[in-house]
Amino acid sequence: MIRALPLTAAAFAPFGDVLEVGGEARAINAGMCNRYHDRARMDFGDGRAGISIFHAQLRALPYHFDLIERHPDGSQAFIPMSDNPFLVIAALNIQATPQAFITNGAQGINFHRGTWHGVLTPLSGAGLFAVIDRIGTGANLEEYRHPTVWTVVRD
Repeated sequence: MIRALPLTAAAFAPFGDVLEVGGEARAINAGMCNRYHDRARMDFGDGRAGISIFHAQLRALPYHFDLIERHPDGSQAFIPMSDNPFLVIAALNIQATPQAFITNGAQGINFHRGTWHGVLTPLSGAGLFAVIDRIGTGANLEEYRHPTVWTVVRD
């Protein structure tokens, strides 16, 4: 069993970046907007950045899974298009026990290139996400099925 913890930048650092408001900001637009600058290490290798829209089916906890995936040629960012939490699963390698996090609804994430992770798992709301990832030639997806099913519960 895997206990899903609240998503924090420190806990998620081995896997990628947390995209959220916090820390130092720069006022722009005549002081009417704060810019939280350069929040993710985007990496597209020999490809280019692409923005896609994903519409994922809602899931619930406890959540059962055996499938993880990674993108060896580029990073992948998920930015929710609604104010709803989603489940984030990540692992350092296919032998490691995955870790699970729950966003606060106002956080996005960026998986670093090659990070093993679960599929997009919205827990409520519309399930709409802007996804920024590599567009280019060659397969940029590897999947692995664990021999046993993992169960994620809320901490």
